[in-house]
Amino acid sequence: MKKSNKSIIEHIPDFLDYCEVEKGLSDNTQKNYEHYLNKFTNWLRYKKIDNLKPHELTPDHIWDYRLFLSRHIDRNTGKTLGKATQNYYLIALRALLSYFSSKDVVCIPSDKITLPKDVKKEKTIKFLNLEQVEKLLTAPDIKAISGLRDRAILEAFFSTGLRIAELASLNTEQFYNLKGKKDLELGIIGKGGHPRTVYFSERALLWIKKYLSERKDREKPLFIHFRARKDADIRLTPRSIERIVKKYAILSGIPVFTTPHTLRHSYATDLLTQGVDLRAIQEFLGHKNIVTTQIYTHVTNKRLRDIHRQFHSGRKLKE
Repeated sequence: MKKSNKSIIEHIPDFLDYCEVEKGLSDNTQKNYEHYLNKFTNWLRYKKIDNLKPHELTPDHIWDYRLFLSRHIDRNTGKTLGKATQNYYLIALRALLSYFSSKDVVCIPSDKITLPKDVKKEKTIKFLNLEQVEKLLTAPDIKAISGLRDRAILEAFFSTGLRIAELASLNTEQFYNLKGKKDLELGIIGKGGHPRTVYFSERALLWIKKYLSERKDREKPLFIHFRARKDADIRLTPRSIERIVKKYAILSGIPVFTTPHTLRHSYATDLLTQGVDLRAIQEFLGHKNIVTTQIYTHVTNKRLRDIHRQFHSGRKLKE
């Protein structure tokens, strides 16, 4: 371990580069870290300790910064920061301290920054059951090529668990030579630049084949606009795909909260309820950490509890 001659503020650009190159974090995550660390930077300057070096940072500094966050008035709302929002700033600072540790720079350990347990809310997910999924998938009018495209989009979402940006970036060249193939394994570059394999079922591939058979153009994107201006990008944007899913959710009468991510949740939930191992689902979804995938166990845990109540409540036992 070594003491650094650079101030903490001077280390932040290096930390953001580290997030990009070594950690492979997405642009949004890097921007979020930069945004939340700006407040810490401003606090250091407000305290006139902007030249503070990593090894000079103490638990007292951390405590003073936490007090500053808890008493800070948001200009937009006129209110103090919520506990969850305060945590975002602390998580960013904790990531910076972890970076120092990984680079053998002397600094207090990141676990000195603890997060209040009472603000850690259990994340809930919204998903569709199989009957609702079927209603959604069969909603497009497949007599029109746009309807075939939309059916292929919906089928691809539920078959693969693709994120919306991943689906939007698919190209026709990835689906050459489909003749005779019942299903398809496809390598993609997912969130954070991480490669993974996704699997198109026989049913999903059937609709992609039907859609491509009606395409008379040689455009590169798989999913395109059919009424785009000549000077516009012909590839469907994630926002356009989101609108397509919303349209068919309304038409089919399923819950209005349905989005492309709802289909991703439905895909994972269906696999889990059929007994697929959580680690396999982690690979299917491209989650870097198994903790992210464990959110789906809340769904199956409730299902198991209901089954236990129904079939093993002890009602048949004599008192």
